Amino acid sequence: MSDKTSAPLFESSLKGLTLSHRGKVRDIYPIDDERMLIVTTDRLSAFDVILPDPIPGKGAMLTAISNFWFDHTRTLVPNHILPDPLESVLTDPEDLAQVKDRAIIVRRLKPLPIEAVARGYLIGSGWKDYQATGKVCGITLPEGLRLADRLPEPIFTPATKAEAGDHDENISFEETVKILGQDLAEQVRDATLSVYRYAAEYARARGIIIADTKFEFAVDDNGELILIDEILTPDSSRFWPADSYQPGISPPSFDKQFVRDYLETLDWDKRAPGPRLPAEVMEQSAERYREALERLTG
Repeated sequence: MSDKTSAPLFESSLKGLTLSHRGKVRDIYPIDDERMLIVTTDRLSAFDVILPDPIPGKGAMLTAISNFWFDHTRTLVPNHILPDPLESVLTDPEDLAQVKDRAIIVRRLKPLPIEAVARGYLIGSGWKDYQATGKVCGITLPEGLRLADRLPEPIFTPATKAEAGDHDENISFEETVKILGQDLAEQVRDATLSVYRYAAEYARARGIIIADTKFEFAVDDNGELILIDEILTPDSSRFWPADSYQPGISPPSFDKQFVRDYLETLDWDKRAPGPRLPAEVMEQSAERYREALERLTG
């Protein structure tokens, strides 16, 4: 894991590989027809805008958390991580030094066109849907639930993938079946809930509530479902401290909510370019990622 004092990485630039895509956080470099390199930078997006200030060490911490979960859930569902050492692909010492703790080599697969979301608690867009309809993604929930209440059982609440700048839209399981077909939709639902239940129980024993999380899946040439992208990080999940959790209020979290709360105090229209962050906000944000990593992985 990277030392927190190492220089933050806003954008990677590798001499030995050609960049194919720069997302909100990750830079993608194809290696060959079968493999690609994913670099997790220190970029931070809030309200779908990439902020100008990277969070020092964030990319390395997210990579460590994600790799930890990929390793621990591989018996539940196969994932895209390959064992190839970085040195076998990044032969230039400067390239290797730039991304050493934040790059992974993975299988090149085409993602399925939905976000696979598991919810164990009522928060975010799920809470808004419930207030309006008493349901989340077509699933009827008990009456009288409060904000951040634990659900009787975790639920699968898929969403469509939005174009850049737009928001994902929650859909029902029936709509998921129309997109993926019955068999694949059931596989995605069952894998999502299986991994979420395992991770939620593991994290709860270490003082973290995983309120909800989203996964990305692909299908390989043999038709096997593969877990891809990142999993169970504070960027793809809501992590709450178990010792301060209480229903009825929006709990504090181990993720970028701290930065969002700061941004809400500014006179900013939530459009690019994003505002600069004070040093103390960046450090406190980094500290939340660090605490999540240490609690989960020891």
